[in-house]
Amino acid sequence: MARNHTMAGRRTFLLGMGASAAVGACTITDRLRALNDKAPEIIDEKRNFAVRGDASLRDRAAAKGLIYGAATGFQLLSSDSVFANSFARECAMLVPENALKWPTLRPSASSFDFTEGDALLEFARTHNMLFRGHPLVWGYDFDLEWLKNTANSQNAERLLVKHIKTVVGHYAGEIHSWDVVNEAINPSHGLADGLAKTRWLELIGPKYIDIAFRTAAEADPKALLVYNDNALDHDTPDADARRVATLNLLKGLKSRGIPVQALGMQAHLSADQPINPSKLKAFLHDVASLGMKILITELDVIDQKLPVEIKGRDRIVAKVYEDYLSVVLEEPAVIAVLTWGLSDRYTWHSQFNPRQDK
Repeated sequence: MARNHTMAGRRTFLLGMGASAAVGACTITDRLRALNDKAPEIIDEKRNFAVRGDASLRDRAAAKGLIYGAATGFQLLSSDSVFANSFARECAMLVPENALKWPTLRPSASSFDFTEGDALLEFARTHNMLFRGHPLVWGYDFDLEWLKNTANSQNAERLLVKHIKTVVGHYAGEIHSWDVVNEAINPSHGLADGLAKTRWLELIGPKYIDIAFRTAAEADPKALLVYNDNALDHDTPDADARRVATLNLLKGLKSRGIPVQALGMQAHLSADQPINPSKLKAFLHDVASLGMKILITELDVIDQKLPVEIKGRDRIVAKVYEDYLSVVLEEPAVIAVLTWGLSDRYTWHSQFNPRQDK
């Protein structure tokens, strides 16, 4: 959706971290200025915090004990100064959208390219942001031709361990949290444990998950180690099955002493699919009962099936955010809300979930 609205501007869920507000301002600064004119101070008596109406999203989140951040790439930050300034003001955490994925980091079996990742880290340092790693292991790693053609059952574990040791070691001490394993669950693939049929699973077996977490913990003992997955949010049979399989995976990892410390819930929400608050709360509680933190890691809303009229569509999208966050932020184990991008102008949905009327 190639609109000239910023996500934080037209979708104001984070301005109150769950409180409703009117939508329609075109930029972050316009929206914050409008809020400041109407309410110089916003007070939440239940959570005992107060922030000024012109406060940034990072400050509003911090006032409630949360981290707010977003994903981006260095090309955007270096080519669009308005966007870069907004990102620096609003975000307390920077998530590299693609810079730390295998296809970017690994031009060949023998080489690593940290150019973009290092540039993003420097931006984060300069603007006093936390830096997040995403992801170390993902089925789509095998989109790399050299990996697809090189990896086999004899060398796959060695390739995986070398990659994790090198990448995590390179950023050791700089990373708030790593998505160590990404999207290892897919019950529709028909395996008894609900695991996704990835090439890593085929070559190494289920132990690839254990290996990844143990290797990451050795390379950087200070980073929070996260299992990250998608489609855990809605009230659908698929999401029900994914929640069960994910919880079982986490319980198994914890029982074996694997150092998984948090669950990442991507939360790519579909505006036309319902959320069941009771089911979602129960799942979050069950994860927290394992002694784990929870991060909302890739939050956005797919508006593909919503009306053409922008203001009405925005109101629906804002309500989806509000309804979702009003549930998940009741769970004390939730420590961060991270959106997958800060601006609709640069959203990945333009390519993967395009609207015909854009």
